[in-house]
Amino acid sequence: MLAQILANTPRWVWILLIALLYLGLSQTRNRRVSMKKITIMPLAMLGFSLFGTYSAFGSDGLILLTWLAAGALVFAWVFSVPLSGNIHYDAPSQTFNLPGSWVPMVLILGIFLTKYVVGAIAANNAALLHELSFSLSFSALYGAFSGAFLARAARFWRLASQTPDLSAAATALKS
Repeated sequence: MLAQILANTPRWVWILLIALLYLGLSQTRNRRVSMKKITIMPLAMLGFSLFGTYSAFGSDGLILLTWLAAGALVFAWVFSVPLSGNIHYDAPSQTFNLPGSWVPMVLILGIFLTKYVVGAIAANNAALLHELSFSLSFSALYGAFSGAFLARAARFWRLASQTPDLSAAATALKS
């Protein structure tokens, strides 16, 4: 059955997986990242997650509330974890110096695999998508990944808002 599922997977899904693997691997190296890039990926993954929930289970209020609740709980948990001392924000250039991390890869693949599994089940047993326990479980999983992505970005935004712009202060002192 697994071989049949893999064989019937459209080629574009494998291309998307390769692109996501590349994106995830790029996060494992030390890098300098702009505020814009810190913001784009979590928003894109949130959209992918919400699309996955909506396309599989529809716009049922309980499903979307479950997605939102799981996202909010995981957001609160991840947001409460302090950033590593190796992360620095440079206010003048509005960039972050980040150490490499495998966490983004795990989150990216988590959303991808969730969408893949739900798609495979939809193709082989569509009735399961309408079972409440199944749809609530997977919408919560989608929401949890979204909450983690957003909280990681929000921790960077918080660091940026708390970092004084020393170049502006130095310019003011010279005046």
